[in-house]
Amino acid sequence: MTRLHVEGWAPEYGSSIETDEALSPAEGSVDVTAEDRPWEPIAGIDDGIPVVAFVDGVRRIDARLVLDAAAGPVAGICGSYGVGAVIWRRDERRSTIERPMVHRMAILSGGHAPSLPDLPMGISYRSVAESDDDPAALVRAFHDAMRRAEAELAEDLGRSGYFVVADGPLYEYTDVPKMGYVKSHRRSYLPDTHAAIVGVLDAGHRTPLFTIGEARFRRYSWYLRLADRARGHSWSGIVRCEASAALDLTAVVTIADRSAALLPLVGSEAHVDPRAPQNLVPIAALERDLRHRLGDAGLVLRALRSATEAAA
Repeated sequence: MTRLHVEGWAPEYGSSIETDEALSPAEGSVDVTAEDRPWEPIAGIDDGIPVVAFVDGVRRIDARLVLDAAAGPVAGICGSYGVGAVIWRRDERRSTIERPMVHRMAILSGGHAPSLPDLPMGISYRSVAESDDDPAALVRAFHDAMRRAEAELAEDLGRSGYFVVADGPLYEYTDVPKMGYVKSHRRSYLPDTHAAIVGVLDAGHRTPLFTIGEARFRRYSWYLRLADRARGHSWSGIVRCEASAALDLTAVVTIADRSAALLPLVGSEAHVDPRAPQNLVPIAALERDLRHRLGDAGLVLRALRSATEAAA
């Protein structure tokens, strides 16, 4: 007889059964001739777009699961994620959090589908079977579900005519006007002959467009500086943005110019946010709201343990 257990390890320490994450795939070729203009800093242009939508999600591993199966223990996770948007109505000078959604998933590896009993506080987990036996695949599947939910919301808001800033790289490369916003950098995507421009950007300026990737994964990208670096290093306050190559080049130029003008207006301050200025004020507010909606992590973990023990 199989039995489902909530593992004794605290979720934030990972699992007692764990493997390293796979390396990210190669990005493909970079083309610095996309915008066909001199490689010099470009000042942002505020075209008066009336509504800006910032889309983001947060996720949390609520518990690690272990299924006692005849062939040996099967790893699993319970996780919660929230997705929503901050809508900045510039003509009304106000912002609101809209369309927040919370989803919960229980995932087991090896093709097993977890069966969780009813939990108090109205908590319900959607059961998912992951075919991969690698425990790291559980987190990848969970994260991918959140990214899909973010992408669906960004697509819908973009089709509504909002200027959409999606936190993180783009998930879908469609012809819906939206941009991805990448706060951290593993490396410069630019060749050595062009990378120096990033270090000399002033606040509110961007690089010319370049393209990354090939075929259906091809997208436009550009760097911009949110705030003057003061005594920081040459990449302080730099973010990378991207837009789908399915868009017309003229539309992408408009998005890039607009981003360089508007995003510095909502950059965070160092005394408020340790990720300043890259963690934009609307994104930080949305993250706080979504984490609150996920519920207290300790209470959720205790509810999971109590429910699985009672069902044993």
